[in-house]
Amino acid sequence: MINEPLAQRLRPMQLSQVCGQRHLLGEGKVFRRTIESGRIPNMIFYGPSGVGKTTVARIIAENSGMTLHKLNGTSCGTGDIKAVLNDIGTLGGAKGILLYLDEIQYLNKKQQQSLLECIENGSVTLIASTTENPYFYIYNALLSRCTVFEFKSLTAADIRQGLRRAAQCIGEAEGCTLVFEEGAEEYLAESAGGDMRKALGGLEFVTTAAGVEANGEKRITLDMVQQVTKRTAMRYDRSGDDHYDILSAFQKSMRGSDPDAALHYLARLLEAGDLVSACRRLMVCACEDVGLAYPQIIPIVKAAVDAANMLGLPEARIPLADAVILVATSPKSNAGESAIDAAMADLQAGKSGPIPRQLQNKHYDGEDALVKGQNYLYPHAFPNHWVQQQYLPDRLKDAVYYVPGENKNEQAAAAYWKRIKSEK
Repeated sequence: MINEPLAQRLRPMQLSQVCGQRHLLGEGKVFRRTIESGRIPNMIFYGPSGVGKTTVARIIAENSGMTLHKLNGTSCGTGDIKAVLNDIGTLGGAKGILLYLDEIQYLNKKQQQSLLECIENGSVTLIASTTENPYFYIYNALLSRCTVFEFKSLTAADIRQGLRRAAQCIGEAEGCTLVFEEGAEEYLAESAGGDMRKALGGLEFVTTAAGVEANGEKRITLDMVQQVTKRTAMRYDRSGDDHYDILSAFQKSMRGSDPDAALHYLARLLEAGDLVSACRRLMVCACEDVGLAYPQIIPIVKAAVDAANMLGLPEARIPLADAVILVATSPKSNAGESAIDAAMADLQAGKSGPIPRQLQNKHYDGEDALVKGQNYLYPHAFPNHWVQQQYLPDRLKDAVYYVPGENKNEQAAAAYWKRIKSEK
């Protein structure tokens, strides 16, 4: 096909030609040994786009000897699945049927369930691929009948390997030599964000624009590459795994007191225009991970978030950067979160009880009340504004939820109350 994309034209035909995924395809790896044995199990390939899932699945399918059916979850319906299953028991399916189902996450539960029986009895072998976490998007009964393999983002070195192969193929097809100027190949590889398809698309674009020089060379310059790869180095889908991976890394970097990493992930969020998620996760981290170690940080971060939302992008980056650095470099305590989680766990386990009479709103005691009157002790009427009395329900009267963190602020408060409560 004259308009067939470069990535499609150069799709590897053998496992040895696939770039990256050495944890699966390396010599001696269980995955590769299983595939080379010729006995193909039911499998689901999970990972970001452009890392070889479809390529590996097609190589396996086309070398299996079975009757191959290819479906895509974005476009196929129940009728398409039934058409595949109709081959069971026919001459065409005598050597087995292999169904390659791309983007399986787009099939609804009923469509996925229609595959269960034939996969269970072995009349159909399924190889499916998905860019979304299969444990969230694929029906559990189907998932339990398959082995999940994770495909990882390609490294820049993997991408460069693919670019060199592509450059050679382009040169042979066009009767010229494709030459990368210094830095151009590295920039194109880095800017692809681990996506070989994206890298090859960029190479195809600049190759089309480059003219053949008198010496038979096509020169790919750094400037040309930069013009077609702006803002492409980052994977981001607000409803996909990459979104939540960035948010997770953002908060974990702040929690881990690494301001440089936290700023990196903040930059990725802001570059994608996701101001809302950045602000929300920043506020959560201030409360959850710094908390009582530096309680003043909560209104400070709230003020920074308010300023960011008032300013909008790109200026919002400034107060948010200040707040991120402050959160990352502050002392940490999750004592507040742990305490409320423990209290809620008791409540959810049914551990509760009547509110002690002395804490109730004033009202009339019934005739059956053994002790009349509320008998509430007003702490401000006692020395140091404290008096011993029971606040928890009887069933939980000895429960302890809050354990002070090992930081100056909480330890100072703990020492104060230890002294006050020990005085007679």
